[in-house]
Amino acid sequence: MAVTSRRVARVVPLAPAVVLLALFMLGPVVWSFYGSFTNAALTGPAALNPEWIGFDNYVALVGDPDFPKSLWLTVVFVFLSAVVGQNVMGIALAGLLRSAVKPVRSIASTVVVAAWVLPEIVAAFAAYAFFHSEGTLNTLLAGIGVTGPDWLYSTPMLAVILANIWRGTAFSMMVYSAALAEVPPELTEAAQLDGANGLQRLTWVTLPVIRRSISTNLMLTTLQTLSVFTLIYVMTGGGPGTDSSTLPILAYQEAFKFAQVGYGTAIATVMIVVGGIFSVIYIRALRPEVD
Repeated sequence: MAVTSRRVARVVPLAPAVVLLALFMLGPVVWSFYGSFTNAALTGPAALNPEWIGFDNYVALVGDPDFPKSLWLTVVFVFLSAVVGQNVMGIALAGLLRSAVKPVRSIASTVVVAAWVLPEIVAAFAAYAFFHSEGTLNTLLAGIGVTGPDWLYSTPMLAVILANIWRGTAFSMMVYSAALAEVPPELTEAAQLDGANGLQRLTWVTLPVIRRSISTNLMLTTLQTLSVFTLIYVMTGGGPGTDSSTLPILAYQEAFKFAQVGYGTAIATVMIVVGGIFSVIYIRALRPEVD
């Protein structure tokens, strides 16, 4: 009885937080899932009285030529800009800044973090101005006699991937800076005495020690990048055509441009599933460390 009373005493103070989380986080997910099985729209009879249509939206997705392309572009965008770009740049910067003198470390950290603390809309317009055909990048190339292409038209995915790496690397850099600070120096010193070079010490000593931080950061950057909308919408609008239309862009266009809210919600539900798959992979990677 005493044990039960103590458990209740611990749970009761958490009840309001649990209710709020369920209401404002789980609630929208459940409602979105339900909406994906309806013909909800912004105009017409379905706007007032949406009807249950079962799996019709998902069947339509299978036959929509834009959907597999958007799904593939989303995977490419997440893998190159988050899994590879932000994490590799983050750990590289964290390692370099640890060995840099304090003035250089302070200046470099400020410059990198500045991109992260900018409002997303401001960062998006800055990236747009940089990659525009008459923007900063082509102006710099013209200064050395090189004529740059129209990056946002000829290579839109490359432009948004690089922009997202620039925008999000600071977070990974801070995570890995904290992780590297926890690596016992005696381990790297012992490896150095055994004749291991810098790459070998990184591969066989440092990375295994910070493995849990890597998995956690991979999960966070992946889920964050999966939902990137403003950056791509401002820079390319999903174009030209659908060449940079990731799932968030496609869902927005279907729901608000073509007024098919139920169909757009089905696309958003697929995004949740994709995010869940990534989360399961990373959680399984963490499990041996936790156990």
